[in-house]
Amino acid sequence: MRLEQFDFNLPDELIAQYPPERRGMSRLLHLGGAGGGMRDLVFQDLPDLMRPGDLLVFNDTRVLKARLFGVKPTGGKVELLIERVLSERRALALMRASHPPSPGTVLRIADAVDARVLERRGDLYVLEFTGVGSAIEVMERYGAVPLPTYIRRQPEPGDETRYQTVYARADGAVAAPTAGLHFDEDMLARLRGRGVEQAFLTLHVGAGTFQPVRVADIDAHRMHSERYTLPPGTAQAIERTRARGGRVTAVGTTALRALESAARSGALQAGDGETDLFIRPGFEFRVVERLLTNFHLPRSTLLMLACAFAGTEPTLRAYRHAVSERYRFFSYGDAMLLERADIGGLGREPNP
Repeated sequence: MRLEQFDFNLPDELIAQYPPERRGMSRLLHLGGAGGGMRDLVFQDLPDLMRPGDLLVFNDTRVLKARLFGVKPTGGKVELLIERVLSERRALALMRASHPPSPGTVLRIADAVDARVLERRGDLYVLEFTGVGSAIEVMERYGAVPLPTYIRRQPEPGDETRYQTVYARADGAVAAPTAGLHFDEDMLARLRGRGVEQAFLTLHVGAGTFQPVRVADIDAHRMHSERYTLPPGTAQAIERTRARGGRVTAVGTTALRALESAARSGALQAGDGETDLFIRPGFEFRVVERLLTNFHLPRSTLLMLACAFAGTEPTLRAYRHAVSERYRFFSYGDAMLLERADIGGLGREPNP
């Protein structure tokens, strides 16, 4: 397939620059499987779209203050975006500088702590922080919330909570699993009250999630790698859901990629792993029957994933509809609930 097949016209004013006043105040577009039927709803309608015995799987990664600013020994400015923490004091980072520093260079971060450049790995640098505090402590003390570049403003105090899910607990992400930003404690309680089970996994979202596809033939694209953990309890919850005829809904593309990665051998395998799984049209889904997600960038791997899940033509038609109806796009925007196309949006019928 060609990259241009996943393009659409998106007016700049539809890119959400701020979250809604309260969590859960967003709109929800329901795309109903192979038939491609659409319904314009609000996020508060979500419990009505679930059945007792269904399962929601959330990504509980916690976003670090991964953007750091410093200077080189020459006085030149550098901006770092930590891709992942490698050990207590080492991290892998993207770096913006007028001239890339060579290994051995010591960067001064926030005029408070030093970071030595150990090596370069492609577009990334291995850094070692020296002085007081671990890499995570340095980020929490001196870093800024790593808002995506399409949010064209500086981070504000409110972003420290709103660019974080209410259930975040595992440090390690440099971008939020944004489908989860819509949920507050009241919504989670409403879903539990309806008999919808909830389970968690961890996938630490890396900076590569924002990297564009640079090849015309998408089969030539290579995905970045991200770490995930699928707890045994979550794998067991999925098996229970299957046994009772319920449906598995991934909250976000990151949860979906972790689940489908853990099932590539055929059976769902709990444990730790690395995934560079590129989900595009033609992919065979093994675990997830419904996907809750935000609206994604044109020509992005996340849009390709949505097209693989709900069908390319229905998904792109839904995106054109969302533009015409003035839905809000990207991290702080509105949500979609997608039904998997190859099962017609119905899933398994519940057992009596």
